[in-house]
Amino acid sequence: MRRLCTKLTNKFANWLRDTLFLLWYCSPQRVTVQKDNFRRLLRTVEALSDLGPEMTAEREFPQTARAMLSAALEAGGAREGALFIYSDRPSLLTSITATGFTLMPEPAVIPLLPKHVHALASARQPMILDPGSYDFFLSANGNVAPELFKCIVALKVGSKLVGIIALGRRDGDSPYDVAELEALDLLCHYVALAIHNHSLTQTLAQRVSENLRLMASLHGFYDNALEAFATAIDVKHVNIHGHSLRVGKYAAAIGEAMNMDPSEVAALRSAGYLHDIGKVAVDKRLFGKPSALDADEFREMADHTVVGHQIVSGVQFPWPSIPEIVRWHHERSDGSGYPDGLLAEDVTMPVRIVGLADTFDAMTSERPYRERLSLGGTLSEIVRLTPLKFDSNTVHALLLQIRRDTVGSNRTPFLQDRAGADIAAADIDQLAASLQHKMNHGRLYLT
Repeated sequence: MRRLCTKLTNKFANWLRDTLFLLWYCSPQRVTVQKDNFRRLLRTVEALSDLGPEMTAEREFPQTARAMLSAALEAGGAREGALFIYSDRPSLLTSITATGFTLMPEPAVIPLLPKHVHALASARQPMILDPGSYDFFLSANGNVAPELFKCIVALKVGSKLVGIIALGRRDGDSPYDVAELEALDLLCHYVALAIHNHSLTQTLAQRVSENLRLMASLHGFYDNALEAFATAIDVKHVNIHGHSLRVGKYAAAIGEAMNMDPSEVAALRSAGYLHDIGKVAVDKRLFGKPSALDADEFREMADHTVVGHQIVSGVQFPWPSIPEIVRWHHERSDGSGYPDGLLAEDVTMPVRIVGLADTFDAMTSERPYRERLSLGGTLSEIVRLTPLKFDSNTVHALLLQIRRDTVGSNRTPFLQDRAGADIAAADIDQLAASLQHKMNHGRLYLT
């Protein structure tokens, strides 16, 4: 689109320049004044032709502003000039580039009263300034004296004021004539559009930045609130204290190792905190049972996924994936999970990540019916069950984070709340190689 605009601007300018030249050359009234006027107009069109690529190029706006001011100086035959941008809160003109003036501050600022704004927005052509008109258009309350300017052009898009071009003296201090004012008027329509587009971009960028700050604040609020909620979920039995917090942090770390976006990582952390929320409806005695659950007890325990889904489905979270994660974090790739017996292709990546984080923490935590497994034993078992039960990419990410712990390269240790790693980096590398070999179905590749 940018290239198209440049081409159209150049084609129009070249066509207009050639047409004006032919009109001048073929006219029987080629007197000196007409020659001078046409030459000025030709120079303006040439400036416009040069300005098109400047206005549509991928460059910083101050550089474009200097090119626009240079074109205005050329059109008006001026040796001093400044380009101002207008903001309405408060009403203010602020210079973005200036040249030729010896006493021009940077930036120059001119506050405007409502009468000044109205006068500039109502102006239909460039205005020559004199001692009687300075106060009509400009305020003297800024850091630059309006008397420096001899001619001003209001930059408008429709009826909206977006800025002004203020020109000072010309060579020899000659006055501005009608032809130069017409040339300025022609050029400044395009300058006004460029200023307007820049202002829109700045406003949009500011709003996006504000929204991001609000989102960060909102995410921080959710994170703190859900951490407290995760602690409350696990309060039913001492053996699972901290489980939901760890699952959230493990899931987020696995997502980071998979280069997920920060928002996706935040969703994983929050879903991990809430994945067992349905256990608030499970009888407390089941958490402390020292033997395996019978069929009815297992069904009651398994129902925590459905109950949890019902609870979180009525809450408007910033992350829409939370309900499905809460419901499906016990689903497995081979369809052996619950509550819906989904196969791998039906299980989304966030669900796979939280499911792995949940399994990892359960295996490395003590339970009433068994002792905690070693880290090496847990990882070996997870690799053995991949890809039958677990997703290979998430398992690779888990191995990567734990390996970073073993060599001390994790800024925030993956296992920060647990005992030190009882596995060496070389052992993790061996597990990763074994997993890769399994995923390649035992094939060897020559390199």
